[in-house]
Amino acid sequence: MPNSMSDPDARSFIRAARVCVPLALTSLLLTACAPPAPAPAPVDDPSAAEVAPSGPPWFVDVARESGIDFRHVSGHVEGRYRIPEIVAGGGALFDADGDGDLDIYLVQGGSFDASDGPRPGNRLYRNDGDFTFVDVTDASGTGDTGYGMGVTAGDIDNDGDNDLYVTNVGPNVLYRNNGDGTFSDITDAAGVGDDGFGASAAFVDYDRDGRLDLVVANYLNWSVANELTCYNDMSAPDYCAPINYQAPARDVLYHNNGDGMFSDVTTAAGLGRTFGNGLGVLCGDFNGDGWTDLFVANDGMDDQLWMNGVARGGTAFVDSALRAGVARDQDGKAKAGMGVTAADIDDDGDLDLLVCNLGNEADSFHRNDGAYFSDATAVAGLAALSRPFTRFGMGWHDFDNDGHLDLYQANGRVMAKSRRYAPDDAYAEPNLLLRGSPGPRFTEVRPRGGTATPACHTSRAAAFGDIDGDGGIDILVVNRDAAPYLLRNVHPARGNWISFRLIDRDGRDALNASIRFGIGDRVITRDVRVASSYLASNDPRIHVGLGDATGVRDLNVRWPDGTTEAIGAFDANRVHEIRQK
Repeated sequence: MPNSMSDPDARSFIRAARVCVPLALTSLLLTACAPPAPAPAPVDDPSAAEVAPSGPPWFVDVARESGIDFRHVSGHVEGRYRIPEIVAGGGALFDADGDGDLDIYLVQGGSFDASDGPRPGNRLYRNDGDFTFVDVTDASGTGDTGYGMGVTAGDIDNDGDNDLYVTNVGPNVLYRNNGDGTFSDITDAAGVGDDGFGASAAFVDYDRDGRLDLVVANYLNWSVANELTCYNDMSAPDYCAPINYQAPARDVLYHNNGDGMFSDVTTAAGLGRTFGNGLGVLCGDFNGDGWTDLFVANDGMDDQLWMNGVARGGTAFVDSALRAGVARDQDGKAKAGMGVTAADIDDDGDLDLLVCNLGNEADSFHRNDGAYFSDATAVAGLAALSRPFTRFGMGWHDFDNDGHLDLYQANGRVMAKSRRYAPDDAYAEPNLLLRGSPGPRFTEVRPRGGTATPACHTSRAAAFGDIDGDGGIDILVVNRDAAPYLLRNVHPARGNWISFRLIDRDGRDALNASIRFGIGDRVITRDVRVASSYLASNDPRIHVGLGDATGVRDLNVRWPDGTTEAIGAFDANRVHEIRQK
């Protein structure tokens, strides 16, 4: 959640020592954005005027007919504002049953008051093909009833099955996949039930010992008892900004011991040196030394880039964000970091970074220049396009398979404003679809959000993957107090594509492995990345749009253990499985 203190539309006055800045009203189920009002567009969205579509829709929402009957519940009651309600809503696309396709896991909220009744619990939906899903929650044993935030997937015991880690406001939960369609809650035995205000999390083998470790971003040191009373510009009660609590939280790093147990190594690894309002987490090798680093997007505080010290003979991480130029924007401002994504978007062989922020704050596109990053947000066209909205889940993916990464952003306010977009929801905003081109440069795809009728809710997590195996990247979007979107890619003129599933020696998806290959006069680098966006877990397969190309050449793999392999050439329009020798 963003820092509403930095939003000009959120200027508030201090009523008392415990009175702060805010956000919200009530959020109800809507199916589409309200049509543009005849009055001039509000200043918070100068692009809100009707614009002719730039082409046919790229996506169609098929959630309801696919059998996804989930509805998120934030627990909000009129006149009662608790900050988890405005930032919650996670989801995963992952293969739960080992049949090769992507199943769906949706993280539920609920209430903190027993008098409001039992929490409804998380849901797992099995993919039966052709966008048909069946609720298998009860049989699988994955219906955690904590106040849920996010989720990440990975194989913690090297048995070839994807396990699940769920973050909550309160004790987190680790589900071990039993390989027979059921999961076991092994949280206590594994020692990973951190009881903070969890947000995004990631599995990562940071020490290259062949076992997945776990990093968890925590948001605030918060409880119902220490909730604050805040007001907005209209003197109405609203959600507080994180800065008002003055309670940044300690992120947690767990080391996988290999015996079913994890050890909390946060202090020993250096992550306990600085705290933040952590929301987004991403793992990647930002300096090309073969060791995975950690990035944490903090809300209203400096973001953190934890560089892996093992390569330098140590065991600790060092926060190099300020020195590298990714802690703040080019004006020296700490923004309201929420979601985060990364890719080598300019084909120079290193990992670039994008962090999304609050309305009236542009995205932060940090281009990796080697030793340092430069802020390329305006040059890429992202400053004006992103600023009107509050962005959470997002991802760089090639949705039209033209060979260039596009950008999808899931939007939704954190403070009450005009109800232009949805008459019953003061938080609702349309999501954005931006088409990528060389440079990189981005332009907005209309109709807005890529759907025939722009759908408007308070969107949070966005997870990405090829759900039906047709070579197009689809999107799962979790909406606060509403049904999710399941956006099927129906772009009518997609180019050729290629996909790779990388399997390491232990038989699991090789998280944070990378590949490099040639297409025409380009050399492209892509990573295996599950944990990115916001509160989300994504398809581990590497998808690449090829345009008119019919294959790739000179493919090289760098595995998570640092070894490399020269593989060769591959044909387009199929998924290739590569196993480490």
